[in-house]
Amino acid sequence: MGAGQRRRYGVGCWFIGTLSLLMSLDVGAWERVRDSAPERYTVVEGDTLWDIAGRFLHAPWQWPDLWQTNPAIRNPHLIYPGDVLTLSDCQGAPCLSLSRGQRVVKLSPKMRAVPRREAILPIDASIIRPFLRDHRIKEGDPADNAMAYVVAGNQGRLISGAGDSLYVLGQVPSQAEVGIYRPADTYLANDGKVLGTELIKIGEARYLRADADVAQLRVLSAAQEIRNNDLVLPLETSPLNDDMVPRAPRNALSGTLIGVPGGVRFIGRLQVVTIDLGTLDGVQAGHVFQIAEQGEVVNDPRSQEPLRLPDEAAGTLMVFNPYDHVSYALVMEASRVLEVGDLVRTPPR
Repeated sequence: MGAGQRRRYGVGCWFIGTLSLLMSLDVGAWERVRDSAPERYTVVEGDTLWDIAGRFLHAPWQWPDLWQTNPAIRNPHLIYPGDVLTLSDCQGAPCLSLSRGQRVVKLSPKMRAVPRREAILPIDASIIRPFLRDHRIKEGDPADNAMAYVVAGNQGRLISGAGDSLYVLGQVPSQAEVGIYRPADTYLANDGKVLGTELIKIGEARYLRADADVAQLRVLSAAQEIRNNDLVLPLETSPLNDDMVPRAPRNALSGTLIGVPGGVRFIGRLQVVTIDLGTLDGVQAGHVFQIAEQGEVVNDPRSQEPLRLPDEAAGTLMVFNPYDHVSYALVMEASRVLEVGDLVRTPPR
């Protein structure tokens, strides 16, 4: 008998004390819990919510089913280093409770600053931060939504870098700091419909002066050489929702892995990908999808008719930045090398 089963029967007998009620406990719920799950776990710096969920559950996205809201804590979804999680039996089903850890501060005659505790994040922010700050997806023609576009560098240069000035055609607000972007991948649906175009931030610039529709900007920073026809847009950073919880979508959704920023063909764990599902499909940050390889088509040996074999589960991903029709997601698990064209779907309960 695994540790999870021992916990279920031992605690169940203690609480209920009769065999008939013991047999009514939710066996399936306890099967979600790992045999190695700790009864108590103290959160440490560097943990992510996905890491912690994986300590307790075979499927980390089932975390909300285990979580017990603590009304004494202002926001129970925010977990901090030092907090203690306790796994218990709640009327036959596993549940997790949270007790707030407290830092012990040694007092002394001199004043000292105590750093503010930061809540743990749902996934590793160092991986996805560039896609919150330097990448964005726009519907339609990105040029139609731009404030202006680059027409020349100073003294007729074709490329510009940090510290240079350049000229743009369009309307740039006085004294504004703006981003300079370049279109990258255009994402298409299976029927050829354009779902959105990815823009990559090349640099940042500040307004210097303008004459009619031509404005002069000073380049403050540049990750790449700025070229003619690059687009000028307001700076935009999508915040990482720190109380985002990994969970499966409520509805049965299915789509496709349609791209990898940077043009990489083969995909592994902890790589950012794009899927063709977005907020208009009901997708939210924190939603987890199963990745599946489409089954091979073979010939029925009797009828000689084409027969598609069942899809094979190949990994999981978690959405962190959804747009209308597409979403950026991080591959959390991969049992094989993934590829553009793999299926994504709501994971089984």
